[in-house]
Amino acid sequence: MSFDPFEIIPGDAGSGLLLIADHASARVPEGVDLGIDPALMREHVAIDIGVAELGARLCAMLGCPGVLGAVSRLVIDLNREEDAAGLIPVASDGHAIPGNEALDGDARNLRVERYWRPYHATVAGMIEEGSPRMLISLHSFTPRLASRPEEQRPWEVGVLYNQDERAARIAMPLLAEAGAIVGDNQPYSGKLLNATMNLHGEARGIPYLGLEVRQDLIGEGVGVARWAELLAPVIAKTRDSLA
Repeated sequence: MSFDPFEIIPGDAGSGLLLIADHASARVPEGVDLGIDPALMREHVAIDIGVAELGARLCAMLGCPGVLGAVSRLVIDLNREEDAAGLIPVASDGHAIPGNEALDGDARNLRVERYWRPYHATVAGMIEEGSPRMLISLHSFTPRLASRPEEQRPWEVGVLYNQDERAARIAMPLLAEAGAIVGDNQPYSGKLLNATMNLHGEARGIPYLGLEVRQDLIGEGVGVARWAELLAPVIAKTRDSLA
């Protein structure tokens, strides 16, 4: 049975914003067997924990539309280039994904055709229709990777960017002023992993604000509400400050 690999949050294009959350779902489509312990589908390897809830709340507060990825990143990673080696992961944070390793070329191409291309075509269509002044890329990150337990990730929110730093440079001091512990291209660099924003932001010359919130801060309703209250005015001020 087919389904749309995206969820649209209605909003006012006049807000000048479009929120995009690539990893908002842990859904595995019917007929896809990843060959893993189902408990992993509740972990960060399968979904950006808290992002669907935070994204919906931010869209409501800002009055903007949004598009949420509706398929697990273990099925296909929507924040990778179509030809990237890790598009359909065979392992994630130390966990093997045997169902993906067993895929032949035709099966891999079918996942791209069913999920990756429709998702990115939808994002592109919403940009063309709404002409946003700024994109919001929303993700969450785990406080500690199982594969690198010695690595400290103290940031509460990271701001990620590649070549286009316009929104990032405005937002980082605003986040710090609001009391957040901010990572500048941390916990990883947007210069290395920024596929969706490279495709839909940088390639079009549209400023974007890439936000990574630590998942333990938004894993339940109180945290989602707190971070929405903190982020919404920062996003609005960043949009309004762009030349």
